[in-house]
Amino acid sequence: MGTTLIFLRAFLSICCGFAATSVAFADDHRNPAAWQELFNGKDLDAWTVKIAGQPVGQDKYQTFRVEDGLLQVRYDNYDGFADQFGHIFFQQPFSRYELLIEYRFVGTQVPDGPAWAQRNSGVMLHAQNPAAMKLDQDFPVSIEAQFLGGLSDNKRRPTGSVCTPGTDIVLGDSLAKQHCSYSSSATFDGDQWVQMRIVVDGNREFQHRINNEVVMTYRSPQLSAGTANAKSNTQLALSQGFIALQSESHPIDFRRVALRALNQE
Repeated sequence: MGTTLIFLRAFLSICCGFAATSVAFADDHRNPAAWQELFNGKDLDAWTVKIAGQPVGQDKYQTFRVEDGLLQVRYDNYDGFADQFGHIFFQQPFSRYELLIEYRFVGTQVPDGPAWAQRNSGVMLHAQNPAAMKLDQDFPVSIEAQFLGGLSDNKRRPTGSVCTPGTDIVLGDSLAKQHCSYSSSATFDGDQWVQMRIVVDGNREFQHRINNEVVMTYRSPQLSAGTANAKSNTQLALSQGFIALQSESHPIDFRRVALRALNQE
């Protein structure tokens, strides 16, 4: 490695902080941690479904299915959506990792789905155990890395944003007051594949990248003070949890969901 390149990397680390170091980890061939394919392309045996109004593990309308090597979210067996928001959880919790997801929105939304949920989905990070969710609970307590698709109306609709059901994050230098915070990503119209990579560093920084471009950073995930979950926990800080994919009333495909651990300190 030349002297100039060494100096440049050191300069980027000092000036750009977490964004520079996270990108270096993700693309550095000297850290060839193996990717763990959370979705094996064949079945959902390693996953657990929780849909509002149904007991954990039940998916009576086959919302989540595997076809043609894709993890598909579909609503063709529904009589109506009726706010039956759902999630499918990987079988174990994680703390420090990089997550890679390739998704695409397809088709049209269920007719009675909420307007805000059109071409809207996401992956829940540091989520609560699905077994701890109430029967009618819409969303797990978690940090949501949000997927948004453009509506082909020439209006900006960035993906890779962040929402906080039952949680809070520090955005910039202060606690974010809004439920969702928009990323700086481009808008992706139509049924095109999008790659999202997320660096999750325990209770420290999170970074979202869309097609390898950094679009969102935040830190210090924590339970929202005053909520039932916060009252039952002496520790508000969130440092680990489950990973879950959403069903929010618009069909979506996943062709890859993979994870690799961050280097231990």
